[in-house]
Amino acid sequence: MIIRGPVVPAVLAVLLLAGCGVMTSGSASPAPASRPSSAAPPSPAPRLKVTYPRAGGGTFTSAEAEPEAAGQGGALRYRVLVEKDITGISPAAFAATVAATLGDPRGWTAGGGRSFRRVGVRDARDFTIYLVTPGTRDTLCQDVPDGYTSCRNGDRVVLNVARWVKGVPGYGAPLAAYRQYMVNHEVGHRLGQGHEMCPGKGRPAPVMQQQTLGMHGCRPQPWPYRDGRRYSGPSGQYDDPMPPRDRGSAG
Repeated sequence: MIIRGPVVPAVLAVLLLAGCGVMTSGSASPAPASRPSSAAPPSPAPRLKVTYPRAGGGTFTSAEAEPEAAGQGGALRYRVLVEKDITGISPAAFAATVAATLGDPRGWTAGGGRSFRRVGVRDARDFTIYLVTPGTRDTLCQDVPDGYTSCRNGDRVVLNVARWVKGVPGYGAPLAAYRQYMVNHEVGHRLGQGHEMCPGKGRPAPVMQQQTLGMHGCRPQPWPYRDGRRYSGPSGQYDDPMPPRDRGSAG
């Protein structure tokens, strides 16, 4: 193509508008247009399998302290210990679930008069929350040894890893809700709450009902407060037979 005379600027403008590059001495070539990456998105990290023996060695790993209390009012200090024989559940992950449950606006802080703060293993504390093997549950609870339920014994809030991992048959709600129930029920005992019964068929179960042993016509419900008010049922407990021992050696 030969370009003569005064038409050169106009032709150059047309070429530029058409997307043609003009090479000048010492200039770099235009960068190639970017192409969409054909690489596959990164896969999520594989979920760790939780395993544990029937009875552990009774040694524990502590979760770290948290900087602030959850809730308002007087703080109850607690530490979190996970038995070392449990694999697949880190103390940090377990403690995060506990803290989220205790700090939930439907939880035990809802009345405005108390808060909870997780402290370190050597700090002064009001109670300890344990995640333990079924056999260690029997050692710490010092009650009828069933290897199945959780308990509160003095300043020990003892959560059975078998229930944490498997829940209970026929509960009727996701495992996350059952875990919230476990925390709130046993901490409720530490706060001086006794057992309660189902207030009526089809109604939500009070958190202090022994939901691990059966619903008795109520629907599963893990929180002490509903719609900003303390939700409860008649005092008392059911004479349920103890469920069979959880004999499996792995979670």
